Amino acid sequence: MTTFGDLYRDVRKRFREANLETPDLDARLLMAAALEVSPSDLILREDDKVGDEQRLLALKYADQRLIGLPVGRILGEREFWGLRFRLNEETLEPRPDTETLVQAVLDRVSCEGSLVLADIGTGTGAIAVALLTELPNAVCAAIDISERALECARGNAARHGVAERLLPVRSDYASSLGAGVDWVLSNPPYIRTKVVEGLSREVREHDPGRALDGGTDGLDAYREIVPQALQCLSPDGRIALEIGFDQEQEVSELLRQCGFLHIEIIQDLAGNDRVVLAMRRESGAF
Repeated sequence: MTTFGDLYRDVRKRFREANLETPDLDARLLMAAALEVSPSDLILREDDKVGDEQRLLALKYADQRLIGLPVGRILGEREFWGLRFRLNEETLEPRPDTETLVQAVLDRVSCEGSLVLADIGTGTGAIAVALLTELPNAVCAAIDISERALECARGNAARHGVAERLLPVRSDYASSLGAGVDWVLSNPPYIRTKVVEGLSREVREHDPGRALDGGTDGLDAYREIVPQALQCLSPDGRIALEIGFDQEQEVSELLRQCGFLHIEIIQDLAGNDRVVLAMRRESGAF
């Protein structure tokens, strides 16, 4: 009889031989899901016996990973900010780098204060939901052009107990927002069109193209969002934008041209420029 440990090691070996980027992690996450245990318990329970249905499901997951399906797409969900977010075909898989934006906002607000947030291009709702779980007096307009993405965001908000404070809005960027927003947030498409073709198979074939492709120079979405944000932000309102590692100068200049002040660059854990913050008007430092 196959044990949990036997199955994990067998799948890990297959993934290593296929030169997957993270074979050990992928094997651990997929086997844990198939065996209905936590990834940490997978090792602690390595002598447990694998049932026939569990084994078939585990091997199905392994085969799907080997033909190029990402782990998140196989399981239908991805972890972000310690929360599980369901995915669908219209949503980008939330990445750990985007947690930099969430943390940057939390570092600059009071958990007790009331806030109106707007998450542009919300997708799974990862940014919005993560912030709402940390800010009990905040509400967030979750904006996306895709109704399927908004369905996903609604479900994730309900899953994590913040549905009453998430306001789904179907709109092109921030064009439908009125005045009085405290924070405009976005992880927009910022990859240059010619670079999209060279992305990994997992990203290129399974993340929605419009969530990746930022146009010829990668800045098309910023040119829409920044001037729109200027119109909907309150006088002391702020903007937080995720950027590509080499876009700090261009996005900062666009913010300056639109009248934003106190521009600040935040780096991710790898030391890459990841988030640009700015304030609508002179009102003291962040």
